[in-house]
Amino acid sequence: MAIAEPAPAKLNLALHVRRRRADGYHDLETLFAFARHGDTVTVELAEEEAFEITGPFAHQLSAPEAPPRRTPGPSCETSDTGPRRSPGRSEAEPSDNLVLCAARAFTARFAPDAHHAIHLAKHLPVASGIGGGSADAAATLKALAHLHGIEDTPALTEIARTLGADVPACLLGRPAFGTGRGDDLQPLAALGDIPALLVNPNVAVSTAAVFAAWDGIDRGPLDPGHWREGRNDLEPPARALAPVVGDVLETLDATGATLARMSGSGATCFALYATPVARDAAAVEVALAHPDWWYLATSLI
Repeated sequence: MAIAEPAPAKLNLALHVRRRRADGYHDLETLFAFARHGDTVTVELAEEEAFEITGPFAHQLSAPEAPPRRTPGPSCETSDTGPRRSPGRSEAEPSDNLVLCAARAFTARFAPDAHHAIHLAKHLPVASGIGGGSADAAATLKALAHLHGIEDTPALTEIARTLGADVPACLLGRPAFGTGRGDDLQPLAALGDIPALLVNPNVAVSTAAVFAAWDGIDRGPLDPGHWREGRNDLEPPARALAPVVGDVLETLDATGATLARMSGSGATCFALYATPVARDAAAVEVALAHPDWWYLATSLI
């Protein structure tokens, strides 16, 4: 029996960076939300370990030639809203796919004798600030838990925390207010199907580089009840590293959006609209003006 689990795009509707931490991460406050579209992870029992990646962004990742190890290594930890422990490595240069890291950790904890065939349909761009790798890891944990009849949510959350700061939010899969590294979560009410347009200029941005370029100024807390009045403190350093981020935001601002902002450490930006008709019209406008940009017309769950 194959289990398919969606891995929806993650958005930071606002992201306030408060301070640098001694462990290489940052204390931040963020409003997590999720789109109705994204990647898909499918798992099933198999005679031996297998991993396949397909989809429009499969070429940006690589499946290993050898079967995955049974224990996760330190290279598995990553985050879209916090730098990796190795600050010189970009998310565009993954040393280990997070899907495999999640599978190894789950198998070691719950099913040490099992082997799995895993398929990742990669529709979201890599190193783009919308949690693709983190969402894929969370979907892998959910799919394997379903396959093996595991309902131990605290244990899954514990595994998620070892994989990266964004993975617990993706495992929760609903709007949440994140503090600390972003993995201390307060679930929030659904946002109510807000029409949204995600746009990436097909430029990968290093999370570590963006955080390193943050000016270190604490500009104040985020009120989760008034996230539209918030900001993304990583937008200025991301613009400095990838000026095209500013072009994307200017383009979205001109489409009649009620809000346009960068997500995570970039370079994906999102725009929110009053109606699906307005969003779809904006998508056509962006596609015609910038045919080389990636975009996704969706809604927030």
